Amino acid sequence: MKLPRPQAVILAARFVGHAHPAQRLGEACRTALNEAYAVGLTLAVDAALAQRVSLCAAGPLAARGETLQISLGEGPCIQALNQMTPVLADDLDDADTVRQWPIYAEQAQAHGIRAVFALPVLSGPDPAQQPGLVLSLYRDRPGPIPKADLHLAQDHADAADLLLLATPTPSEEDLSHAWLLPADAVVHQAIGMISYRHSVTTGQALALLRAHAHTRGTDLSALAHAVVHERLTLPGLSGPPSPDPPPQ
Repeated sequence: MKLPRPQAVILAARFVGHAHPAQRLGEACRTALNEAYAVGLTLAVDAALAQRVSLCAAGPLAARGETLQISLGEGPCIQALNQMTPVLADDLDDADTVRQWPIYAEQAQAHGIRAVFALPVLSGPDPAQQPGLVLSLYRDRPGPIPKADLHLAQDHADAADLLLLATPTPSEEDLSHAWLLPADAVVHQAIGMISYRHSVTTGQALALLRAHAHTRGTDLSALAHAVVHERLTLPGLSGPPSPDPPPQ
């Protein structure tokens, strides 16, 4: 088991007991890096991000960078979770760098993201058997990340892991919107509604959302909003939908 460096312990201690500790930690990380990066923090049950909680989006590029990965099912955060190793994409315009997620790279650049650095937390005896925590840095210019910035970001990622040990987190059955980014909340609602109405798994519901969003060239959260609030039925779901459950 990897022990956190003393700097991570000190950082975590600063935010234990505070409201929204992960968001505060992400903002502190961005400040420590002189606001040269936006910071995202993701807790994922699986490497495809089908079940994940976005704990933090600090800075103008972070929310979009995080949302694109859940929308498309690809990106450096997902690769970092799959391989359990840092992914340092210092130029999203480089074909060799982005060969595993070219669509994400293209859309991220369209929103001003030119480099992404995803740092997974490798704690515990068997990381494959526990939720994965990834801190992602988003930057509006290409180029390698300085080693000092990388070490500083890793300390904040390790501190986030310590915070999670000391702070209650939502279960899969009872996700608290206080922990979710607004876009994530409506996506989770849409997945649950599609799964219930049409008797498909949550994984199948997410795959349908992603495929339809990609086909229509729309944002996943916008499509999820239409499913939840406008009762949109996606193509590919045969048969009449099941009735909504009675109000509690």
